[in-house]
Parts: sequence; structure tokens; C-alpha cells
Amino acid sequence: MQYTLEQGWLREARWVPSPNCEVRPPDCTPDLLVIHNISLPPRSYGGDCIERFFTNRLDCDEHPFFGELRGMKVSAHLLIQRSGDLVQFVDFGERAWHAGQSTYEGRSDCNDFSIGIELEGTDDDPYTEAQYTALTAVTRALLAEYPAMHKDKIVGHCDIAPGRKTDPGPAFDWHRYRQQLEEAGRL
Repeated sequence: MQYTLEQGWLREARWVPSPNCEVRPPDCTPDLLVIHNISLPPRSYGGDCIERFFTNRLDCDEHPFFGELRGMKVSAHLLIQRSGDLVQFVDFGERAWHAGQSTYEGRSDCNDFSIGIELEGTDDDPYTEAQYTALTAVTRALLAEYPAMHKDKIVGHCDIAPGRKTDPGPAFDWHRYRQQLEEAGRL
């Protein structure tokens, strides 16, 4: 599987532009890839709740958990659904609002220099084969587009916001993902 980037957007993704983004700071290009997870409501898969959340259209009265999200404005660059389908919310060249308060190698505000990919899932539910396949192919496309990004600059949300975030969690198989990348010749 191979994905094509065209002006910051994956041709193979379904595009659902989010207003929760902005121009990156001057002379700042992405050099960090951050892996997240999300399910809305928790442990519920499918549907359009994540899409509505990232585009400020989620009815926070629809489910008791959604009350915690009231007023939040967040986004990720990309969502990889359980099926492996891709939904892109923000141009990879722009600053998505995915990392929150974060630090990587002494640099704060990781949103400035990172790309955020959400996997539909939870810390504890195994991710699907389709998600690993899609994530590997997306990563290959990003590494080709952004040369400053490499294997040592792929982290979990938990790594840049320790104590505050736990995703992608223990269910994410880092060894498997890195092995698939290596087999694809990108590490």
C-alpha cells in the first residue's frame, strides 16, 4: 500500500477540514510524529462522533461522557479508523491542535513542529491489522515528505505529555509498527 501527499493532503484520505488549526510558526516544519488514540464515546467504534468533535459539531448533550468535552477545540491531522480508512482534518503543513501542553527534547508546544495521527481505539483494546498497515503506509509517505522526521522522532502522546496522557497505550505494539516500517525500508 502506498499513499500520495499532494499539497499537505493525502489523496487517499477522506478530507474533512477542521477549523481547529493554524499556520505553523515561521521556519517551522514538521519533524516529529505523534501517535494518539481516541474513541467517542470511550470504547465505541464507528460512527461520526470523532469527526464531529474535531470539527466543533459534537452535541455534548448526546452522551454523558461528552459533557467533559464541552468547549474543547482540538484536532489531529489524521484519523485512522478501525477499518484502516483515513480521515484527514488538517493539512500536514499546518499546525493541528493535538498535543496540548507538551515537550519533546527540551522543545515545548509540540503542536508547532509535529504531526498528530489518531488511531481509533483505546489504550487497552488491540489495534487492528488494517490500522497498522495504514499507519505504516502513512508514516512512509510522511518520512518521504519531511526528511527531518525519522525513526527516532516517532513518539506516543504519552512521551510528550507524561503524567497527563497515556495514549496510544499498552495495546499499541511499537515493535510490530517499527518492524513493519523497517521491512518497508523506511527506518
